[in-house]
Amino acid sequence: MLEYFLTVLTQVVTLFLLIGVGFVLGKMGRMNNEGISQLTFLLLYIVTPCVVWDTLKMDLEPQRIAEAALCAVLTLALYLCYSLIVAPLFRRSPPDVRASLQFAAIYNNVGFVGLPLVQAVLGDEARLYVVMAIVVFNVYCWVHGVLLMGGPKALSLRKALVNPGSVALVVGLPLLLGMLELPGSVDAAVGFLADLNTPLAMVIIGAQMSAVNMAESFRHGRIYAAAGLRLAVLPLFTALVLLPFHLSPMLYCSMVILSGTPVAGSTSMFAQRFGRSTAAAAQVITLSNILSVVTLPVLAVLAQALSGAL
Repeated sequence: MLEYFLTVLTQVVTLFLLIGVGFVLGKMGRMNNEGISQLTFLLLYIVTPCVVWDTLKMDLEPQRIAEAALCAVLTLALYLCYSLIVAPLFRRSPPDVRASLQFAAIYNNVGFVGLPLVQAVLGDEARLYVVMAIVVFNVYCWVHGVLLMGGPKALSLRKALVNPGSVALVVGLPLLLGMLELPGSVDAAVGFLADLNTPLAMVIIGAQMSAVNMAESFRHGRIYAAAGLRLAVLPLFTALVLLPFHLSPMLYCSMVILSGTPVAGSTSMFAQRFGRSTAAAAQVITLSNILSVVTLPVLAVLAQALSGAL
């Protein structure tokens, strides 16, 4: 178990070294808000679809495909549970701060942190589960997340259903079903772009963190509370509530690890768009990323132990 803990810790530290590159570039002024925005667009609209297609073209067993569908259903159910758990919390905070903290506690960084971590720890086959989680995340976030941050008038079902993850999944279904194969040069290009996901995502996170007042992130109890919910309380809830389903060790561990990833970067984006507290959003994102160096390895070992894989 100690060996597995160290393996996961090594992967997490590797991700944080990549974050450090973005942080230094941000502090040096080599990555400003415009540059971060452009790289984020590249990541969301080019790299993410390529990750989906690169995953769907893998020769997967029917059991993995069936488990991926189950993963989508369970992920949706978990987000509903998270929303109910978090809804009565942070009532003493101002409305704009409360909305940002509730959003931060519910929504995890499935794509940017979850995908590379699950792939590194559990192997390439586990990517399919993360792809399904990304699609569910995008749809749920653009429905519940918009209602939480902006209210009913801000809701757009088109944006909820039409996003890079869901569109890429629909377009890539022929690859999954074996009805289509990409030409060699196209397949290679898709693979190269998919490989950008981990380093590019980490560098972007680091650059975003460089603009945050780090000291402020450690001063407010409510920031710790939101980070604690995201990194510990809700992942432990996930680990326990999934046990009765007797999932395969790979699926169970994937879902538990994903549930323990830091606060989603979209928290800041939604806060800015809908006039909520961007300061609280940035602080909880920063704090959760720092604390996850400790919490993620512990959670991964717990997930493996509970699944019976150790």
